[in-house]
Amino acid sequence: MNTEELIRMTDRGLYCAAGDFHIDPCRPVERAVITHAHADHARSGSRQYWCSTPGLGLTRARVGYGGGITAMDYGQPFTLGDARVSLHPAGHVLGSAQVRVEVGGRVWVVSGDYKRDPDPTCAAFEPVRCDTFITEATFGLPVYRWPDPAQVAQQIFDWWQQCKANGQTAVLCAYALGKAQRILAELMRHTDETVYLHGAMTPLVRLYRQAGVRMLPTEPVGAPPKFFDWRGRLVLAPPGAAGTPWMKRFRPYAAGFASGWMRVRGAHRSQAWDRGFVLSDHADWDGLLLSVAQSGARRVLAMHGNTAALIETLRARGIDAADLDPGHGGKHGGRHPGGGLDAAVEAASGISD
Repeated sequence: MNTEELIRMTDRGLYCAAGDFHIDPCRPVERAVITHAHADHARSGSRQYWCSTPGLGLTRARVGYGGGITAMDYGQPFTLGDARVSLHPAGHVLGSAQVRVEVGGRVWVVSGDYKRDPDPTCAAFEPVRCDTFITEATFGLPVYRWPDPAQVAQQIFDWWQQCKANGQTAVLCAYALGKAQRILAELMRHTDETVYLHGAMTPLVRLYRQAGVRMLPTEPVGAPPKFFDWRGRLVLAPPGAAGTPWMKRFRPYAAGFASGWMRVRGAHRSQAWDRGFVLSDHADWDGLLLSVAQSGARRVLAMHGNTAALIETLRARGIDAADLDPGHGGKHGGRHPGGGLDAAVEAASGISD
């Protein structure tokens, strides 16, 4: 990258020299603008933070109270050095934001993670016009196209009811921040029954409720008495809980996984999931292309995941496209897996999907 770039990749993450700030830094810095509260974007140790107002509670929970955190409403401009900055909805999880940076009439937008499907738990993605668009490419292959989320919610509910009829516990694994809350909100159209949560999810669900997000009633898994009958119940757990001793209490159970990686045929069987549900908090192939088009950007820099296919497609459409960080193969700081079946294994360890 040359010195005229508004934003460049450094060993601490994305850096804007004109404003002297980093975006989602991977190590402590003086000034950090945070796109959202997933652990690979919001890290503790920096001196000052800026995040969206809807994401304030989650950001505080993630980075702690040691650093100063300034919350900004969506679309509200603020100045850092010579840069005029504003945050705009990304549709990824509660409080997720794109970062618009304007310097000397040039406008860059860093997408962070985003999706285009409807989600009752967060503000919808807002297209932001720009000259250069930095986009994620987690699911940057044509095979990744998402079904209607309402259809997937129906599939999850029907699976739960089948488990109930079979005398099994339905244990559904999903990422603890964003995916779990989305499932709880989507299922409200089918039931008002209590869902039981792994301990890693309980405080995050509480923060969503405090933000006014409506979801099914929940209880921690540890709340019921010792000999509680789990048969017919729905339990939400992070993917890392699968196959651990924690699961033994739910026997007999069926284990499902809600993830975009389940779009690849055979992915759930390769990891011994009884059922896979295609539900992602990232843009699919069509969503990536739509977002680039709506940005109006003449130049696109891709990062995270499957950048090569996206870059090739955009170049064929006459857009100046490149990998933002080619030295890291499309990812930085271990951010995202490269995609495909091997990526599903890494995703199951807790990476946002």
